[in-house]
Order: sequence, then C-alpha cells, then structure tokens
Amino acid sequence: MHDLLVMKFGGTSVGSPGRIRIAAQLASEQRASRPTLVVVSAMSKITDLLLDTLRKSESGDRADLEANLEQLAERHRAACREMLPPERREDVLARVEELVAEFRRIAQGVLMLGERPPRSVDEGVAVGERLSALLLASFLQSQGVDAVPINARDIIVTDAVFGNATPMMEPTREKARKVLLPALEAGRMPVVTGFNGATADGRPTTLGRGGSDFSASILAAALGASELWIWTDVDGIMSADPRLVPEAAVLPEVTYSEAAELAYSGAKVLHPRTLAPLVECKIPVWSKNSFAPEKTGTKIVPAIDAPAGPRAVTSMSNVALLALETASPEVPGTRLLARSMEALAAAGIEVLALSSSSYRQNFCFLVRKEELARTTEALESALSLELAHGYVKPVEVDEEVGLLAIVGEGMRGTPGLAGRIFTAISRERINIIAIAQGSSELTISVVVRRDGLEQAVRAVHRECRLGAA
Repeated sequence: MHDLLVMKFGGTSVGSPGRIRIAAQLASEQRASRPTLVVVSAMSKITDLLLDTLRKSESGDRADLEANLEQLAERHRAACREMLPPERREDVLARVEELVAEFRRIAQGVLMLGERPPRSVDEGVAVGERLSALLLASFLQSQGVDAVPINARDIIVTDAVFGNATPMMEPTREKARKVLLPALEAGRMPVVTGFNGATADGRPTTLGRGGSDFSASILAAALGASELWIWTDVDGIMSADPRLVPEAAVLPEVTYSEAAELAYSGAKVLHPRTLAPLVECKIPVWSKNSFAPEKTGTKIVPAIDAPAGPRAVTSMSNVALLALETASPEVPGTRLLARSMEALAAAGIEVLALSSSSYRQNFCFLVRKEELARTTEALESALSLELAHGYVKPVEVDEEVGLLAIVGEGMRGTPGLAGRIFTAISRERINIIAIAQGSSELTISVVVRRDGLEQAVRAVHRECRLGAA
C-alpha cells in the first residue's frame, strides 16, 4: 500500500482518557492525508496488574485476586464513561466486561491449578492491549473516524516460545495483507493490539515485555509501510539517561544498529528486537514524544553521515555477573564456554556481555538479574558432572555490579578512544571489573561496581562530549 504510516502508542501515551484523546487526535491528523494503522500498548501499569493477578491466583490469594479484577474493570469502565457519549457507552462497557470476564476465567483456572502455565499467562496478559485497542477505536468512532479494533492474535504468527515468541514473517505477511489491507483500502483505521500473537495452530503468545514496539515493526514490514512512528513519553533517543546526566541531548538521527545496541544495553526508548524486521526493507522509524508532539524526535535509518566517535552511553543496574573457571585440563576453557553458552541458549537467556581470559581458562558474563535463578540452574544442570568431580570450579555470582555501554557507528578505528573511556572512569576512582568489545567496534561494554555506575556514566558522557552541538 502506498505511503502507509504505522503509529505505535506506548502505555503512558494511552494511560488515561486524556492521553487516549491525544493519541486519537495524532492518528486522525495523519489519516487525513494517508492510510494509517495504529498499534497500542495496554494502559500504563495494566500489564503489571494482570501479571500480579495471575501470581495471586497461583498462590491461592482469592481476596487480592478479586480486588485486582475489580481494579482492572473499574479503570477501563471509568475511561469509557469519561470519553464516550452516552449513546455509545453501553455497548463498549459491555465489551469491557466481556474482556474482564475472559481474564477472570484464565485467573480462576490458574487458581484451580496452583500454577501459571506459560500459555495461560500469554493469553491473560494480552487482555490489557485488547482493552486499550477497544477504548481507542471506540473513541475514534465517536469522533467520526471509521476505526476498528483488531486482535494481533489473528495476524502475527509466531513460534511457540511463550512469553518471548519470535514472529514467522511469511505467514504473518499473508495474514496481515488478508486482514488489514482490505480495511485500509476501504479507508478504515485498524487499531491493532501490540505485544501478542499466536502460533500457526492458534495458541496465544506474547513477544516479551515491551513487545508492542516489536509488533508495530512486524506489521510495518509485513505491509511495506513507508514509515513507523513510535510514540513514547520522552523526546527521542538521547545521548544518555537525562535522570543521570542533566546535559544529555536528543540525537536527531541514529542508525538501526546504534538504536538496537542502545535498546539492548538498557535504553528504554525501544524494545531491543524492534528494528530487526525493518532492516531488509529499510523502513525509517521515528521515536517521538506524545506529550510534546511538536518536537521532532529521533529518526532511525540504515546509515547516517556522522563524525567519528561514540554517539551515546547507556547503563543497566539490575544485572548480575557470573564467572566460570575450569579446574582441570580434562575440561578445556573453550569446551566450558561452549557448553555454558549452549545451556543458556536452550534456556532462552540473553548474555549482555562476555569477557574471557586465555591463560586461566576462565570467563565471565552478564545477565539480567530477573534471569539469574534460571541462569544458575541451567549452568549447574549442564555442568553437573564436572562440578561434582571438581573439574569445574563452583559458579561465582556477583550481584553488586552494573553495566555501561558506549555506542556509536563512528567508533570504528578511532585511535585512543577505549583508553580515554577507561581513564575517565578510573579518574573517578571506579574500578573496572570486566570489559567487552565486539569486532564491529560498535559497542564498548564496561562492568563496574553498581554504586559507581551513575558516576561512571556521567564521566564517560563528559569525556566523550556526547550530546554536544
């Protein structure tokens, strides 16, 4: 379809009746001049509420389960009553109650089982996006826009990795063109749920927390959109977190690779997998602020003409460092590394940084703290015999660390840059625990003590003059 725009609104951008009205206005303005498809997150904090409700169900806490269900229903009832004219409320309120009842059924099933099957969790948490799509589409209809809410479960086809599914692009493309193109060609505005999909045989899945960005890029690629706009509550991609670095500045343009590395290393503007579907078709992405839509935002493109050097620094504090070392020539370091990485891959655990020593045959790697228990379990299971016989030393875990990552396409071949970064950190009397740098030289990752992380970020931002005009 010619000149199709895909617009994705995050949770804070649809977090209240007032924000939903603004989202509707932004979408309507674009629809006046070109076909527009909208993807929405759940209202802010709703996904957390849904997950907490399922945890309460699993533990048998009926009182909190009922309280959460009432909170879920009332928040969406109140939004419906505030936004919609009386003649439209009854039908929409009835649909809200149907969706809440659907979630209640799932939560009660978890209560009876005493456990949360991953498939049930995926089906349950997607109710937040379905409620959000219903409210936005209903408000658009009340303003004379021919909008229709659509469940992405009927479009996005994924594998069966519940909780963090991967799209299957060819069947998704076929379904998107079958379901969405006729609506767009008829002048309608589809309002599609973010975050969720389904396997080829119809089992509900989700794309991971924050996956609504990913949903939008999947649909943009499937439909050959001309642009993707991602609306958040920040002005764009910045040279650092402004809460840590007051002088941080918005970057007018970044490359796909830079944006993906920043997201992967802790920047919260995009879901880490957002850009992957767009690379081949080179669809530009804008990161924009729905609270200040007049601001330009950041444009994400395949390549830019920028001076050599880093573009931004980001950080992660909720991480843990694990170290493994062979204690016997019976287990060479390369084999230990291979076995460990294979175990983590099978458990679906992402390694954020990896550093090794050739002489001592040891290595360390960083994971998100919420994945620490699964990480140690996977390693101890895969290396049980070696650990039992003392061929491998016990896994060492350090949770008092943080990661900072310096990112920039222009860092390639910049002499002395790594030395300047390490000197700037050391000047603040912060000890560097581990260093990792890929052969692409796109990212330099540094692990430091967590209590020195913020100071290290400021030191690197200042040393590299990031955000300077």
